[in-house]
Amino acid sequence: MRKSRRAAIALLPVTALALAACSSGGGGGDEGSSGSTDFSTEASGSLKAWGFENADDVGQSRLDYAADQLSDVQIDLDATAFDAQKFTTRLASGDVPDVVQMDRRYVTTYAAQDLILPLDACYSAHDVDPEEQYYPSVVDDVRYGDQVWAVPQFYQPPAIILNKRVMDAAGVTADQIDTSQPDVLVAAIEKMYAESGGVPTTLGLDPVATGQGGLWILGQGGQLTDADGKPTLDDPSNVAGIELLKQITDAQGGFAKVKSFTDSFDTFGDNNQYVTDQVGAQVNAQWYPNVLGAYVGQIQIEAVPFRDQDGNPFSVASGTAFVIPAGAQNKDAACAWMLDLTSQDAWMAAGEARADTIATDGGINTGLFTGSPAADQAIREQYVTETGDAGFDQVIATYYDVVEYGKTFGSSPAGQDIQNELNNAITAALLGDKTPEEALADAQTAAQRAYDNITGG
Repeated sequence: MRKSRRAAIALLPVTALALAACSSGGGGGDEGSSGSTDFSTEASGSLKAWGFENADDVGQSRLDYAADQLSDVQIDLDATAFDAQKFTTRLASGDVPDVVQMDRRYVTTYAAQDLILPLDACYSAHDVDPEEQYYPSVVDDVRYGDQVWAVPQFYQPPAIILNKRVMDAAGVTADQIDTSQPDVLVAAIEKMYAESGGVPTTLGLDPVATGQGGLWILGQGGQLTDADGKPTLDDPSNVAGIELLKQITDAQGGFAKVKSFTDSFDTFGDNNQYVTDQVGAQVNAQWYPNVLGAYVGQIQIEAVPFRDQDGNPFSVASGTAFVIPAGAQNKDAACAWMLDLTSQDAWMAAGEARADTIATDGGINTGLFTGSPAADQAIREQYVTETGDAGFDQVIATYYDVVEYGKTFGSSPAGQDIQNELNNAITAALLGDKTPEEALADAQTAAQRAYDNITGG
């Protein structure tokens, strides 16, 4: 099983393992601090790129494809993790990369400060329409001031993976794990919940409250930003999501006990929460079935969509993106390289590489969720076949079903701060230290301060 476990972890996108942070400006202008944002299709010379730390088969195959397309470009890749402080330090010192890979939450922060270039002309020069290339929620993640500021990649939607063994023992059915019906959901959670000496041994549902907090808030009708990207954490509509999370954690011994228990999970290991029946259900992003694929025969799983307050399937976008810093010396090559890396042909090369890895190391092909609907569908049709386990097949199909229902978290200059402050508010409210309204008000004050600092007020 050790080999299978290592193979499963190797199949995870680098972004999944990494995810789990100047000058002021108005953003949305026609020119960044480097001058013209016109682009041509003539790509040559030296390209300095920063990203692709520990590139897996999916990343390396795309790097190879892009290099083949740009034979006149010498690519100098700094394959280290993005660091926000290092990024601004490099720009201030004049050590400016031509292209940088980062979490999409950072993109609008740098756009508002004119530290990166708008890319509408980049897309136009190469006849790429981002509205057609990506899911709407994905391109909305990197839109600010009516311009697109990045080339996005990946979108691994969340859904709820069910542990049928725990559910069947408790007499709970899949239709009861319905986030749009709190009373039904909490009753099902209570049936599955077990403890010993006041310590949880099985959670009916792990909501991943601080890792998936935005999902619960937005799914219950809340909003994290307004149309201009200003934080709206104190909006009254955000209370419902926190109140539902509190119901769920209170039904299982309280947030402190739930969090302590989930922190002990062997998430990537042989004693993970599905093998050991520590959960009846759990919110998980699309990459997690890659881990569970190593344990076919030891677990019994299915999946249901996360549902919004009206009962509709609901998902939120997240992932990384490529940007061109203001002051880049070879923005034309940067533009071509980014678009080559995220082209249909590049993703098909990645799909082939992933299939080859699975053929060699074993595992289950759960597909690639690229951020591009056309690429997702093409990879699914060519490489995602029946696994021989009906439960896994249903899980894979569920993630493909929910991907089209994605919403953006909201593009904001204070995106990362909003996420951090939301988690702080959820933690305070679930612990009972503050009411949801008090916690959200404090979070709004901190997030608004960050927004004002970035945008100049």
